[in-house]
Amino acid sequence: MNVPDELLRIEGIRKTFPGVVALDSVDFDLRRGEVHVLLGENGAGKSTLIKMLSGAYRPDSGRVFAEGREVRIHSAQDAERLGIATIYQEFNLVPDLTVAENIFLGRQPRRFGMIDRARMEQDAAGLLARVGLDIAPRTKVRELGIARLQMVEIAKALSLDARVLIMDEPTAVLTSGEVEKLFGLVRALRADGVGIVFITHHLEEIAALGDRVTVIRDGRSVGQVPADTPEDELVRLMVGRSIEQQYPRERPAATDDPGTEAADAPLLSVRGLGRDGVFHDITFEVRAGEVVGIAGLVGAGRTEVARAVFGADPYDRGTVDVAGRRLPRHDVNAAMGAGIGLVPEDRKGQGLVLDASVEENLGLVTLRSATRAGLVDIKGQQTAAARVAGQLGVRMAGLGQQVRTLSGGNQQKVVIGKWLLADTRILILDEPTRGIDVGAKVEIYQLINELTASGHAVLMISSDLPEVLGMSDRVLVMAQGRIAGELPAHEATQDAVMALAVSAAAPHSPHNEVKEAEGSRDH
Repeated sequence: MNVPDELLRIEGIRKTFPGVVALDSVDFDLRRGEVHVLLGENGAGKSTLIKMLSGAYRPDSGRVFAEGREVRIHSAQDAERLGIATIYQEFNLVPDLTVAENIFLGRQPRRFGMIDRARMEQDAAGLLARVGLDIAPRTKVRELGIARLQMVEIAKALSLDARVLIMDEPTAVLTSGEVEKLFGLVRALRADGVGIVFITHHLEEIAALGDRVTVIRDGRSVGQVPADTPEDELVRLMVGRSIEQQYPRERPAATDDPGTEAADAPLLSVRGLGRDGVFHDITFEVRAGEVVGIAGLVGAGRTEVARAVFGADPYDRGTVDVAGRRLPRHDVNAAMGAGIGLVPEDRKGQGLVLDASVEENLGLVTLRSATRAGLVDIKGQQTAAARVAGQLGVRMAGLGQQVRTLSGGNQQKVVIGKWLLADTRILILDEPTRGIDVGAKVEIYQLINELTASGHAVLMISSDLPEVLGMSDRVLVMAQGRIAGELPAHEATQDAVMALAVSAAAPHSPHNEVKEAEGSRDH
């Protein structure tokens, strides 16, 4: 049945890969001038669906209609002719070309057989103005930040006269101000009659921007609801169960037993850590069974401190001790040998070998210890990898599956899993749930609980303030490369954290004192 103003409709779409049913009888439709949110856990099938709409995949069965007419989308050119443009999380831009060259790549206007650069740059300037981007068309793309790259991608889509714009996690790495600017542009496009498929894991964005929501679970469309549907109901549709507590931290019970004093000694002790121009006088402790969160604005120095503690980056002064043992500076092997593991914020670039298998990635840290006389204990590695993958609930076709084909949440489980195999005592988590859905987040939180319950220590960095507050036993707040304050869980509120985060690292805050073996000092 043809609905007035319907731009796109799919019926009964099915897509399988070896050993995996990615989509099964999925229905979806998009109308002119609406924002239709596509919601689901990582691995639910959202990416497969948009890749079929963009021509990257072909469905095994089902039908696709564009403005009431049945069509076949077998290539990117087919999608382009139908007015469908897709903006992926990983931008499809060439860094060494100009903005104008990227916008019209492969479609440059010509005059007398030559590229008409004047017209190309003039047309690009008009498109950039439409998306509110005040940059010169001759600017090299490599000079732009994430938010501007995204606007260039949108300008590129508009140059195709796109009637359907698919946006995959467009706000994942944007600041709040950049998000508002993007939302303003999306609303303007909606008012112009563009139909927008919007994929997000941020539930609060749905009511702010969306009109309708289609929920995908385990490869099936399980419901279509209004955008103002309560978040609890959206979560129930996504994961098939209600999540009673969004941040299920199980904090260790306090004890007054004097015999626990030795056990309460810090597992990780950082004293006076400094790197010129980056961070200064960083002092804190993390005990076994404890989650210490690090909050702060972007650029406060949180990641730099974590990498220095792990030995990945150098520091000029200060000390790092693990269970009373001093670690040498800038020595990753020494840190790993002492039991420190780092889950980096860029899991794809720094935490995984994307073209390797799940099994190979899980065994990266333990490969050296599993090697004898130049021979790797392959069977032992396979057994251990299977055990950890099962423990973490990694959704995969098998241990041999290429890790780049996993969803973001499952990739993150693999990054964490390699450190579990290494029997890591101190796990540093840098943005552990960025870009993963609410169901996978709760699974990561439960894993954190299991780690601390078994005596591990966790140092967690997150830009998601509710996450820091919900999962930390103590919160360190960084500002301008210093620890501006320390708050116990019962005192850590959003207002208190933000007040410290925007401060000039007040050095004499009462929460800044850290007791040392021979007295105490202020940060």
